Amino acid sequence: MRTQFKLGDLSVDVALKDIKNIHLSVNPPHGAVRISAPSRMSLDTIRVFAISKLSWIRQQQKKLREQEREPPREYLDRESHYVWGKRYLLEIVDDGAEKGLTLKHQVMVLRVRQGADDELREALVARWYREQIKVVVPGLVAKWEPIMGVKVERFFVRKMKTKWGSCNPRNRTIRLNTDLAKKRPEYLEYVVVHEMAHLRVRRHNDEFRSLMDLCLPNWQVLRQGLNEAPLGHSEWEN
Repeated sequence: MRTQFKLGDLSVDVALKDIKNIHLSVNPPHGAVRISAPSRMSLDTIRVFAISKLSWIRQQQKKLREQEREPPREYLDRESHYVWGKRYLLEIVDDGAEKGLTLKHQVMVLRVRQGADDELREALVARWYREQIKVVVPGLVAKWEPIMGVKVERFFVRKMKTKWGSCNPRNRTIRLNTDLAKKRPEYLEYVVVHEMAHLRVRRHNDEFRSLMDLCLPNWQVLRQGLNEAPLGHSEWEN
């Protein structure tokens, strides 16, 4: 069940689900507020919870408004794209050859069939980014499994609008945002370690922080750097 209520000028979307705990999120790009709550919880209780978090909500919305954003991509020649934190200029080659993308010095060469539209170009680039993540992650997982004492059964890579990663402790799986291939490699490793840590400790509590301190002593610096990186341009749900 989904509903909504107002706190002054603030709209709060509520989803009642078969869950045990209440969860609050402030989502980019405009700071939409969403609460997932147990189906048995009354709307009045949820409203009181939201009121108690108003200061935090306003802080998060302010951060989102001030955070730098990537301009929309048009997939045209000499447009800037980033791979592992480095800038490349796009070069479109529409010679009818096999479709694909390669890096050559500081140029991202995208080969497409003649007349290919923006949607096809975007899809090819997105698929290429996804493949970069898929190549790197198995090595990172193999590195950290014996150190952290956890086992990752599977990982998935997809476009994610509000998170860099997520995990399912029950299935021992992790999910990673395709856009991590645009960021510096250490950010991908931080997200992988973060999600693997949640396979042992579900909450962001002292035990979780101690585990992260042990594995990646600079994890909070990496987290801050990643969260301050430009947000991807996307058509977000309000």
